Amino acid sequence: MVEFELKYKDPNTMARLGTVKFNGKEYETPMFMPVGTNATVKTLSPEELKEIGSGIILANTYHLWLKPGDEVVKHAGGLHKFMNYDGPILTDSGGYQVFSLAKPKDISEDGVKFKNHLNGDELFLTPEKSINIQQNLGSDIVMSFDECIGWPAERKYVEESVERTLRWAKRGKDVFRHDNQILFGIVQGGEYEDLRRHCAEELVKMDFDGYSVGGTSVGEDKPTMYKMVGYSTKYLPENKLRYLMGVGDPIDLIENVMRGIDIFDCVSPTRLARHGHAYTKYGKINVKNSKYIEDFTPIDETCDCYCCRHYTKAYVRHLINVKETFGARLLSIHNIYYLTNLMKQIRENIKKGTMEEFRNEFVKDYYGENK
Repeated sequence: MVEFELKYKDPNTMARLGTVKFNGKEYETPMFMPVGTNATVKTLSPEELKEIGSGIILANTYHLWLKPGDEVVKHAGGLHKFMNYDGPILTDSGGYQVFSLAKPKDISEDGVKFKNHLNGDELFLTPEKSINIQQNLGSDIVMSFDECIGWPAERKYVEESVERTLRWAKRGKDVFRHDNQILFGIVQGGEYEDLRRHCAEELVKMDFDGYSVGGTSVGEDKPTMYKMVGYSTKYLPENKLRYLMGVGDPIDLIENVMRGIDIFDCVSPTRLARHGHAYTKYGKINVKNSKYIEDFTPIDETCDCYCCRHYTKAYVRHLINVKETFGARLLSIHNIYYLTNLMKQIRENIKKGTMEEFRNEFVKDYYGENK
């Protein structure tokens, strides 16, 4: 079973540091979770993830349902054995695929009808089916099935969607079996504080093991995202984990930690890596640029990752430009290390009570004032 303990609170923000225990192993939060969509974090091995310092990783319910099938994973002994990862695993609910693949007319009280993106077959996903798939996958953290809507959205639709998400959360919780897994409810409500509050308070009444903030990174600007997160976390219990779904831009991690979030996930570090982009202390760079053709310095001279210890911008640029997989691997290692180390710095500043100062200095470095 999973235990969360709150250890420190920043005196000037909502930032908090805690520990979460999975099967006897302890991890500190706030934490960034790399995404392993198909039961693998693209181009990295489980051993490399552990060397980087990753804790929880995320796997995608929808994709694993289609291939190889959740029953196959169950017969393999669950995701941990299937992918040889002995750390904690979180599975999403498939709700994001509702947002990306389904049309509003395909969403009913029973569930969601949409097409298999691989072969066009018609699929139907319900709250009960989502929970059943995730229990077969054997993840440590299971997500409720929700409706994730885009931004902006008319208030009337958001009101109806929130009520549906709450009914679906109750249906999923009713069929959930606590087989060494915990279940999270997901707060929706768009940019409307009263709807976010209502959704959060109703989910808290259902007494989930943890809570997610959903419906962000769906087209809104950063101030709107931060507003939506703040509207949600203020109504969630302090003694349970809070998870912001699908957010990974460095400044967003900092800002949303300051609004009370504990764990994050995003595909961005590996996706950016495959396109030659790397996070650095002084902003994001594209190593494919010609100015790096004879740059024999590390990606980030302040970084101690495997890539930066052993390879140069010029070499990584060459690999990316000739489409060698090793280039994407090196930048993926670097980007995940960067975000993992950023979270470590955040935790240190929460302990010291200096999150605002840390945020301000980060912005100066990352966006150019200190370059």
